[in-house]
Amino acid sequence: MKDLVKAFDELPWIAKLILCLPVLDIAWAIYRIVKGATTNNAVILIAGIVWIFFGCFITWLIDLVCVILYKKPTILA
Repeated sequence: MKDLVKAFDELPWIAKLILCLPVLDIAWAIYRIVKGATTNNAVILIAGIVWIFFGCFITWLIDLVCVILYKKPTILA
């Protein structure tokens, strides 16, 4: 599972932007769930679960802005 987190972290910036689109944002939710489970961080794990349910509505926009500004999905991830 750590390999998945590492693979997402090493994606090129443009690929991270593409994964922020409304339907594809589920990938970042899965990333958060896996990262939360591997690091034993409950906040990231809960954020991943929330991202699955609200990803189509507003959280994709948060990810998009954060990838543009910080080159990673959110400060939490």
